[in-house]
Amino acid sequence: MSATGQSARAPGAPAPKRTLPGDGVPASSYFARLYKPRMSLFWWLSKPSYAAFVLRELSSVFVAWFVVYLLLLARAVGLGQAEYERFLDLSAQPWMIGLNGLTLAFVLYHAITFINLTPQAMVLDLRGRRVPGPLITLGVYVSWLVVSAALAWLVVG
Repeated sequence: MSATGQSARAPGAPAPKRTLPGDGVPASSYFARLYKPRMSLFWWLSKPSYAAFVLRELSSVFVAWFVVYLLLLARAVGLGQAEYERFLDLSAQPWMIGLNGLTLAFVLYHAITFINLTPQAMVLDLRGRRVPGPLITLGVYVSWLVVSAALAWLVVG
């Protein structure tokens, strides 16, 4: 590229020909390059795989809200009893319960789709043989269940 932004070409070489309507190129091929069809806002609903992908991406927003909510809880606990009570009052509002219920659904969807993709991202060899994908997935689900049961036992007693 030269300083003017044009491609460098050999001295004396002819300039590249532009294809414009009327230069012997059919107008339909010229305008076909310019045609950009309008996409519906809901294009992703046309196939279940598109919808699953977009919902997984959207679930990241709810994962972020979950982190913010837990940070706000930790902050309220750190600021004392009065602030913690205010946080509990806010958490008891119907809209907050609804938002956190929706968040739970999306976080579970995010976790399940992540676990289901684990065999594609992680290859395990055991004694020179590859561990089958469904066995890896089952191992992650069992681990999730064991950790969840241990946490429930710690919290509930």
